[in-house]
Amino acid sequence: MRETATRLLPRLAPPIELPQALGRLGSLEVRLASGEREVKRAQRLRYKVFYEEMSAVPVGLAALKRRDIDAYDEICDHLLVLDHDVKPKPFQAHKPKVVGTYRLLRQQVADAHFGFYTADEFDIAPLLARHRGKNLLELGRSCVLKPYRNKKTVELLWAGLWAYVQRHRVDAMIGCASLEGTDPDRLAVPLSFLHHFAAAEPEWRARALPGRYIGMDRLAADAIDRKAALLSLPPLVKAYLRVGAKFGDGAVIDRQFGTTDVFVVMPVEAISGRYLSYFGPAAQRYAA
Repeated sequence: MRETATRLLPRLAPPIELPQALGRLGSLEVRLASGEREVKRAQRLRYKVFYEEMSAVPVGLAALKRRDIDAYDEICDHLLVLDHDVKPKPFQAHKPKVVGTYRLLRQQVADAHFGFYTADEFDIAPLLARHRGKNLLELGRSCVLKPYRNKKTVELLWAGLWAYVQRHRVDAMIGCASLEGTDPDRLAVPLSFLHHFAAAEPEWRARALPGRYIGMDRLAADAIDRKAALLSLPPLVKAYLRVGAKFGDGAVIDRQFGTTDVFVVMPVEAISGRYLSYFGPAAQRYAA
């Protein structure tokens, strides 16, 4: 991880404004974090999910502050899902609970600072060169609090994400998706399924860095039970597949987070039409 000091980074033009609320379903609201305090709340949620529930190992500031922190947090936008139907704590003003989050890094911001986080694991330079002039958005640090891991919360996150993609005229989304565990042989079924049946086209494919490359084709295509393989995938990866995402060449083991990561890419023009109509401007189910 590159720890570039934020105070030495160039200033960007003011961000394009989005509505305060990007969507709402019942007591749940999706919107961008409005300041440092809300970013810290997103970091606490990430710590709870990644470090306390899963097997990530906290180091540095994360261990000290019990928040998932890195240098990218200060330059990214943070998409939040908040639950307004929570009991206030004694002697404290009522505030909604952060129950889901996504970290968003626009290409303009990445280029002005220290690049995309994904480049720490995958060689994305050829992909960026092939699509020079296109506007990419990196998705990262996605998590949802356990009691809220349902269709409603995930769809609200996607509704907020789609509003952001439209507002910033994004051409494609990229990022790392994680499979829990660091033994690729135990992940042979999901890795092989993604390799054989969901590989990105050559123009959008990125390869794991040479020193970190783990082969994904661990089983022959005809040895894979596709239905069982789909069931073995994490909910977020299944959601990516439904939308039309494709995956890169090779996986990377992230021992700090206890995961095996794959490269994911979603060109907006390739997103399934039924999802565009579901989350697009004509959809009113998430109107705030």
